[in-house]
Amino acid sequence: MRQYNQIKGKYPDALLLFRVGDFYETFGSDAITASRILGITLTARNNGGSKIELAGFPHHSLDTYLPKLVRSGQRVAICDQLEDPKATKTVVKRGVTELVTPGVSLNDKVLEQHSNNFLAAVHFGKTGSGVAFLDISTGEFYIASGNDSHIEKLLGSFRPSEVLYQKQHHKRYEESMGDRYYSYRLEDWVFAEEFAYELLTRQFGTKSLKGFGIDDMKEGIIAAGAALHYLAETHHDKIAHITSIRRIEEEKYVWMDSFTIRNLELLFPLSPGGVSLLQVVDMTRSPLGSRLLKRWIALPLKDEKVIKERLETVDYLLNNRETASAIADLIYQVGDLERFISRAAAMRINPREVLQVLYALDAVEEIKAACEKSASPILKRMGDQLNTCNYIRDRIRRELKEDAPVLLHKGSVIADGVNEELDQLRKIAYSGKDYLLQIQHRETERTGIPSLKISYNNVFGYYLEVRNTHKDKVPADWIRKQTLTQAERYITEELKEYESKILGAEEKIATIEERLFRELVASLADYIKPLQHNASVCGSLDVLQSFAAHAAENNYVKPEVNNDLKIDIKQGRHPVIEQQLPAGEAYIANDIYLDTDTQQIIMITGPNMSGKSAILRQTALIVLLAQIGSFVPAASASIGLVDKIFTRVGASDNISSGESTFMVEMNETASILNNLSERSLILLDEIGRGTSTYDGISIAWAIAEYVHENPRVKAKTLFATHYHELNEMAAVFKRIKNFNVSVKETTGKIIFMRKLVPGGSEHSFGIHVAQMAGMPQQVVSRAKEILTTLEKSNRTEEMQQKTKELADNSSMQLSFFQLDDPVLTQIRDEISSIDVDTLTPVEALMKLNEIKKLTGGKK
Repeated sequence: MRQYNQIKGKYPDALLLFRVGDFYETFGSDAITASRILGITLTARNNGGSKIELAGFPHHSLDTYLPKLVRSGQRVAICDQLEDPKATKTVVKRGVTELVTPGVSLNDKVLEQHSNNFLAAVHFGKTGSGVAFLDISTGEFYIASGNDSHIEKLLGSFRPSEVLYQKQHHKRYEESMGDRYYSYRLEDWVFAEEFAYELLTRQFGTKSLKGFGIDDMKEGIIAAGAALHYLAETHHDKIAHITSIRRIEEEKYVWMDSFTIRNLELLFPLSPGGVSLLQVVDMTRSPLGSRLLKRWIALPLKDEKVIKERLETVDYLLNNRETASAIADLIYQVGDLERFISRAAAMRINPREVLQVLYALDAVEEIKAACEKSASPILKRMGDQLNTCNYIRDRIRRELKEDAPVLLHKGSVIADGVNEELDQLRKIAYSGKDYLLQIQHRETERTGIPSLKISYNNVFGYYLEVRNTHKDKVPADWIRKQTLTQAERYITEELKEYESKILGAEEKIATIEERLFRELVASLADYIKPLQHNASVCGSLDVLQSFAAHAAENNYVKPEVNNDLKIDIKQGRHPVIEQQLPAGEAYIANDIYLDTDTQQIIMITGPNMSGKSAILRQTALIVLLAQIGSFVPAASASIGLVDKIFTRVGASDNISSGESTFMVEMNETASILNNLSERSLILLDEIGRGTSTYDGISIAWAIAEYVHENPRVKAKTLFATHYHELNEMAAVFKRIKNFNVSVKETTGKIIFMRKLVPGGSEHSFGIHVAQMAGMPQQVVSRAKEILTTLEKSNRTEEMQQKTKELADNSSMQLSFFQLDDPVLTQIRDEISSIDVDTLTPVEALMKLNEIKKLTGGKK
């Protein structure tokens, strides 16, 4: 326990798995936690008079229990026995060999096959911030710099399993990120530029970081250094597979804030049982492709040339299904090459996985041939980049047995003919049965004992067993070792010699096989870079063939992507909703046209449940699919490159931060208005619904007016609203057009047509929707009575008249002097009578005091 407490003291915030014989044990509070998470029995023992909780599991079950601990958010320190218990008479030397955290693991059972397991490090600087994303299981390493909102957006896109940050910036981190991620604070000294620079250059074997294009990213470099340091701190020192670092350039990708990524359900559904865009379009055949597709969706391109290359490749694969199908099948055989090579670099790869690398390289050779034979110049180029790594491939095929086991200690890993000594030892060890039979036959003939047999146990080794009826025939040179009720057991010098030969041979076989396998893995690790490049090319091919397969299955078309400032979508469909419709029900397609000259803002009105939100979302998703290089669900689509996509869709609150639904809505909308660009696409859904009608209409009006009248940019906007008064804006603002999602009303019921048609709508049919939802009939009837009363009071007409007056006001400024309030009229008159040129400061203060008295202290 003294030894345990010393080691636990070094890892106070980790759950310590302490190896004792054949078990991993936990003690005290760790035992209580482990028993709760793992569902194992919690016991206790008295140790020196004090009661200590105890819970453990067999060491060979580590792969079963470790993932449960890590996924529950535990940091797990694995403490192993560092010496053979047989070789010491004192307490066995022990030490932590690995610290597994949610963001740092090579264990296949902890990792999600189709998702990266990113460790993120954030550095908050004075003028900006930096972030690094590192996946030790694949060797991917990314770096970025920018303001806090950019860092927050990237964290939302990469969804790291663990985030590191500086202790002194605890408050700033919580204000920016809240509790959305599992996080860990590092000491302040880790976040030093010189320290980070030295760690990175040493890792990559370079004198500077200029070759990676990150030399000017001070905050990002510090974050990357902190991530590398953390690997060392968690005892992950075999990281030769981390060979480079890539810059995430903000100007290369479409800007989508965290609200947009969440609202559009790009990677994860908002509600349980929901479906994301990723789930619908992912027809990849390998973990490589599936992980890459996530990054493509999170980071759509702005580079027209690269987008068109992807689209051309998808077009070729779509029209050459035989080639596409062959490539897809071969990519399936490549498997998770990226993670295999990472485990090889860390010397944690098993024999079966080394064979998988061989099969992957065999498939790469065929993929290379298929690409080079194709008529697509882009596929030819990709095929040319593939490296078949013939030397290591031939060596694996020659040195490993085809049926090599998963576990090295099981034996029978190295093929025959690789090592002469190994072959000889195998003959001794594995021809033993024949030799023992020869001894048995010879001794039976010599002694005349017909029931003589040779057996083995751990106590005596090999022995001869004679039934009591024949014990008088036992020769004098046999040595008796054990007497049983019905028989006696004997040994001979010949048996003991052969036993020592066999047992010695088995130990030597295990030692030689382990040495030869380690040498093979070390040679495999020399091929890290070409194997990683193969994985990258195969991942891209996988995503492109997935796009082609999805387009063929769902009738998608090739979009035209250009530098215009127009978006023209004919018969567009929502890629997710159309997949969820009942069999036989067709999705109602709609046209959308936006430009900066004639139709910049489309004001969409219509009742609840009519499909306004779906039209908004599908427009953004079609644009996004086009700019990641995918075909789109439409009859045709011409997409002028978009550089930012903003959404304000749906209602949610953030109670833990003290923010109401309306406050969240305003935060998201403010982010949009403060970051507009000429090529922005904005989706606004029901702005202002979270407050009173008059407040809401005022805010919605002002926002639409701001977007339209912005002197710098004309951002293309879809504005869905229940405020039919906003239809009046189209009469004055020339680039605002009214559309509505049509319905058909028959005998008091409504039928949703889900078709977008020109013109505004004047009804919401909210009571009809309440009735459809199963609201009690008494409530529905009463609501209809109240609606009739309100309509008779002409409040709706009065509101519409007021909005028409606003639209007719040429200045488009909302003035409180236009309101019919006698106090405000008096204030207006007072201010109008002031001669500002002759007014002294004291007189001005006195006049202001008089105006304040007129308000009666009202705010």
